[in-house]
Amino acid sequence: MECISVFDMLKIGVGPSSSHTLGPWRAAERWIKELKDKKRFDKVENIKVDLYGSLSLTGKGHATDFAVILGLTGADPERMPVENITTIIENVKTKNILHFNNERDIPFDFKAHINFNRKFLPFHSNGLVFTATINGRNYKSTYYSIGGGFVVQEERKISKANKIIFYCTFPYPISYGEELLKFCDQLKQPISGVVLENEKSIRAESSIDFELKRIWNTMLECMYTGCHTEGNLPGGLNVRRRAFDMHKNLIGENKYDNPEEWLKTIRTTEVKFRQILKWVSCFALAVNEVNASLGRVVTAPTNGSAGVIPAVLMYYMVIENHDADFEHIKKFLLVAGEIGSIFKKGATISAAMGGCQAEIGVSSAMAAGALTELLGGTPEQVLVAAEIAMEHHLGLTCDPIGGLVQIPCIERNSMGAIKAINAAELALDTDPKNVKVPLDKVVNTMWETAKDMNTKYKETSEGGLAIGVHLADC
Repeated sequence: MECISVFDMLKIGVGPSSSHTLGPWRAAERWIKELKDKKRFDKVENIKVDLYGSLSLTGKGHATDFAVILGLTGADPERMPVENITTIIENVKTKNILHFNNERDIPFDFKAHINFNRKFLPFHSNGLVFTATINGRNYKSTYYSIGGGFVVQEERKISKANKIIFYCTFPYPISYGEELLKFCDQLKQPISGVVLENEKSIRAESSIDFELKRIWNTMLECMYTGCHTEGNLPGGLNVRRRAFDMHKNLIGENKYDNPEEWLKTIRTTEVKFRQILKWVSCFALAVNEVNASLGRVVTAPTNGSAGVIPAVLMYYMVIENHDADFEHIKKFLLVAGEIGSIFKKGATISAAMGGCQAEIGVSSAMAAGALTELLGGTPEQVLVAAEIAMEHHLGLTCDPIGGLVQIPCIERNSMGAIKAINAAELALDTDPKNVKVPLDKVVNTMWETAKDMNTKYKETSEGGLAIGVHLADC
């Protein structure tokens, strides 16, 4: 059974994509460790990186080449100053030198040593191969970025079966929604309580709280940054940031100096009915505009869908409960992480494997379920909310224009957040005994839909809006 922590589902990283940026970045880090473990690191003379499938087709728009370089230099995506990214990349490009793991210089030609291959490797759509030359011989290692920043390296026999083997040590191992409900009944705990018990089996609760606060603070700072940054997004589409103008119209003349004061200000501001949707949209847009500009976000469960969960959590804090504190944030994130893990185990959170239903659909289900618990819903109603949210995202394609996470990705976060809130409200008025489509059925249906979906609608920019709208028209 696959054992996934909340902190696997909610990771701090750099945009614009968890599978195309954070994953390759982490793969480079793992390759360096592999070289060190085999006593080869100090002997490396040259490096070559080959990107395959979706990593190749939309890699330039998703900054995959940048991510690989940053990983090879030893930069930490969780903590490095994002303003340093451009300088690091430009130094490699102009000097043709890579400061390998921040330890030694080796020759590196940015264009010649990162190759974009259109063909797909058999195990997963996001494959990359690292080659090190040592004493004239080439040593290759293959990694797969399987969505949400997860990276695996598979042996050939496992690759043929297209399966990944994991081992779970949680006291309450969960693969399905029905299993989760049984543990809730057994422990007489809400979903957040069961998830917390699992997390406590691998780390102290003080550590859990510390990391969850760090995740929330990253989300809050991301929203704050997005709401206070104007101009156009990078990438050539000349997409104007909208969160800045929307926020300016909503916040009025209120004054504040930092994200925490900003949150307090919003929570004490009278919000009219029509403004609720605008605030939620503003929060979601802000996050994904930061993501699209290589800013720091939290995968939730991916970078491309990073705006849904913070937007819905802010909705709860700003609209539903002005007295909400860290305990509410903690419960929300624990529930969201668990729902996301059920989708990852039973289907996928990779747009390259399942289209945008695997990203915005899953994030909307995560947020819907988490909001439902905070609003007093039973564990059964939490799963009803997650099911409703996903049911109405089934079949959603991933068709980014120009391979960039801008159109339609940013707006989709806003739509996913609104659907999550609606799903929670529907679930709270639903008797679970009357539900015809349980969560486990919709997870399976999502996976079957993903397998049936044409490849051109799976983050390849070869179908849908990606070809229906020409770059020249933007």
